[in-house]
Amino acid sequence: MVDDENAPHGESDREPDPSDSLRTFGAVMQALREHAGYSRTEFANLVSFSKHTVESVELGRRMPDVALVERSEEALGNTGALRKSSKYVTRGRGDVGLAAWFRQWARLERVAVSLCTYECRLVPGLLQSEGYARAVFEGTVPVAPDSLLEDFMTRRMERQRMLFDRPTTPFSFIVEEHVFRRRFGDPDQMRQMLDHVLELTEPRNVTLQIVPLEAALHACLDGPVRLLETTSGQRFAYSEGQQNGRLISDVKEVSLLCQRYDTLRSQALNAMDSRALLQRLRGEL
Repeated sequence: MVDDENAPHGESDREPDPSDSLRTFGAVMQALREHAGYSRTEFANLVSFSKHTVESVELGRRMPDVALVERSEEALGNTGALRKSSKYVTRGRGDVGLAAWFRQWARLERVAVSLCTYECRLVPGLLQSEGYARAVFEGTVPVAPDSLLEDFMTRRMERQRMLFDRPTTPFSFIVEEHVFRRRFGDPDQMRQMLDHVLELTEPRNVTLQIVPLEAALHACLDGPVRLLETTSGQRFAYSEGQQNGRLISDVKEVSLLCQRYDTLRSQALNAMDSRALLQRLRGEL
């Protein structure tokens, strides 16, 4: 099963046409970088983004992250060119690297005041290590071409930054224990994945609860679900299946899913015991 926001679904859903403003912004950024004498690798290290992200922005394939714009401004002389021009950048068709059915949810996710995730298939995208994410993308059917695989990887790793960039936003994850027991790669990659999850769930605003193998049947057995609340107090849900996803805004349906999530939260291990379980699984490798 492929992961949520980057699930391959056809070329037209994965790679939107870059807008003229994206291409223009990318060209300006590249020109300033080259004028300063930095290679893409050197510049990527300087602004703490991957080389693939820098390349994708310069080629007009993706929206520039706010942090990337600010760090690039500082690294390239604070001329104001990037900061001012970034205000006029618009996307082409949709979000690069996001499955078509996930895009609306992703836009809501960026401004949510709380986010909750129940997952029973695989490690949630926001918690995946680079090795785990790559294994997920490489295992998709149809096979994603290399040119898109790196965009998917860049998008996944960048998306995780919200856990640290939004320290007052509560993030709640409830994950089945068998998800963390499913093997991929070698023991070192498994340890790196568990270490990554432990690191990302350490901040006070991020809570991970694990549903242990011996737990009874529960209310969320219908499948994975995500919940969020907007600044206006409106709540949305998102559910996903094979080759599709559904954004749920109906008040009664969202309320029911919230009740199920809250019930499962009381049945799962608490945060401290969940971390102890992950550390124990790591020690067994």
